[in-house]
Amino acid sequence: MFASRTGWSLTPNRLSELVRERRQQGLPLLDLTESNPTRCGFVYNPEEILGALADRRALTYEPDPRGLLSARQAVVSYYAECGVKVDPGQVFLTTSTSEAYSYVFRLLADSGDAILVPQPSYPLLDFLGGLNDVELVPYPLVYDQGWEVDLATLEARLGPRARAILVVHPNNPTGSFVQCSELEFLVQSCRRRGLALIADEVFADYVLVRDDRRVVSHAGVSEALTFTLSGLSKISALPQMKLAWLVASGPSACLQEALARLEVIADTYLSVSAPLAYALPKWLESRRTLQPQILARVRTNLLRLDQVLTPNLPVSCGRIDGGWYAILKLPSTHSDEAWAVDLLSHEGVLVHPGHFFDFRSDGYLVVSLLPPPGIFEEGIQKILARVAQSG
Repeated sequence: MFASRTGWSLTPNRLSELVRERRQQGLPLLDLTESNPTRCGFVYNPEEILGALADRRALTYEPDPRGLLSARQAVVSYYAECGVKVDPGQVFLTTSTSEAYSYVFRLLADSGDAILVPQPSYPLLDFLGGLNDVELVPYPLVYDQGWEVDLATLEARLGPRARAILVVHPNNPTGSFVQCSELEFLVQSCRRRGLALIADEVFADYVLVRDDRRVVSHAGVSEALTFTLSGLSKISALPQMKLAWLVASGPSACLQEALARLEVIADTYLSVSAPLAYALPKWLESRRTLQPQILARVRTNLLRLDQVLTPNLPVSCGRIDGGWYAILKLPSTHSDEAWAVDLLSHEGVLVHPGHFFDFRSDGYLVVSLLPPPGIFEEGIQKILARVAQSG
């Protein structure tokens, strides 16, 4: 009766069951996976955020496949502040980056075609690929004083059904940005093989380490057909408002055809409501008060992590250039799943096991840097104590 693309295992895993049991029993839980900024104690201006929905112009329905022009102009201004020139005609509003992904996957790939994606990376990509009948082919990120793309392996995995290369900038969870030298390689690969470049930049504003070698934004790429995705979920810490966009760029002839086809896709759904579109400029401005709070929290927790993870300990944390996650490397005496279950069962600390992000080897745990510092430090200290006890 049901499509094979929805044939997921719906049985809760052991970690999910333990979380449910712990909450039912009223036991304490130190949640180091919390990444919803609206639940992390940041100060929002409710009058400003909710007042933006009261624009009376939204009473008139004026559909535009790309989205309301004034909203797209606000997106253009956002990129202009980064020194990237974008035309409103290159911008398509969507209700989420997930929808933007679907637009691009449907534009580029037939059933069974392939998109190359980074590994490790966020598991949402697996679901989006499956729902759009696209095969996701992983290419590795490797660590050597920082995470970087294994360009040789990426090139070797560009098979005949490849249609695009996807980068996450900065990557979730490694926090690594695409370097200019890597972008040059990717662009040349795309040009030689007739591929597109897809860039997820939802965390791009959360820069923790300044580096002139990193790409500012893929929205400025003109040498290869490129689709840059972002939105208010991370930029303005408003995931509940469901408003995002994609920017198409590239060589003129190819770009114009892509825009024309995207317009038909967008016109089919017309998904962004007028109240949200009219509110976008004000919500985008609210990033100026939210982002400093988040960056301060992330830096505070990251500094404390650096202070407590001394070189003599069996737990380490590599370089993090951006985003709001940290990767902990634990002894490989246990699988990452076993470590996560053990920490929750004995210490009440919830972390992501590395396999959730498709790490290729055991011993990796991923923690959010958004929790309040007191919760974060207590959780880290419990992790260290448990690892010492298990050693």
